[in-house]
Amino acid sequence: MHSALLYVPGRRLTLAELSAARLDGDVVEIGDAYIPADLIESADVRASSIADLVRPGTAAAGPTAAWIHGAGDAPPAVHHIRRSIPRRVRPQLSGRMIFHDGALSPSEVESIGGIDVSTPLRTMLDLATGVHRDARLIAWIEHLARVDAVLVGESIACMQQWNRVPGSRIGRAVLERLAVRTW
Repeated sequence: MHSALLYVPGRRLTLAELSAARLDGDVVEIGDAYIPADLIESADVRASSIADLVRPGTAAAGPTAAWIHGAGDAPPAVHHIRRSIPRRVRPQLSGRMIFHDGALSPSEVESIGGIDVSTPLRTMLDLATGVHRDARLIAWIEHLARVDAVLVGESIACMQQWNRVPGSRIGRAVLERLAVRTW
């Protein structure tokens, strides 16, 4: 997606101007930005809309990555960011972001819309292992499964190889219940 089609409030247009254009039907909100109303909402558009939150050395993860990969209609209220390089980083934290310090391996990261994003499989695994802390992640698991149902089986297979990973037993049970569901 060309950056000229992404309108971030305060750059080329003010928030008031963008809000007026939204009321006129010229633009729609996506993430932290606006896009022309006739532009197709794709993964690169979703990723570009939150590029200011995902700094170099970090990647969108969890519900944020699921949303970028096409899960759900709206971004999560709080974005999840994970380290994507081996060395520690000092992210600029805000109330709209949760930073996970565990690093992703290079094979678990892909570049979408100019930012790093955890792969769909790693995203599903993170969501499943986080269910024991936050049951709201189940909705994101279901949304991501609707995008790519193969992820459920792949995630179960990965989790069966794990030994003593926090949240994996509960997460695998959620995925196994989802695997028998017919969409």
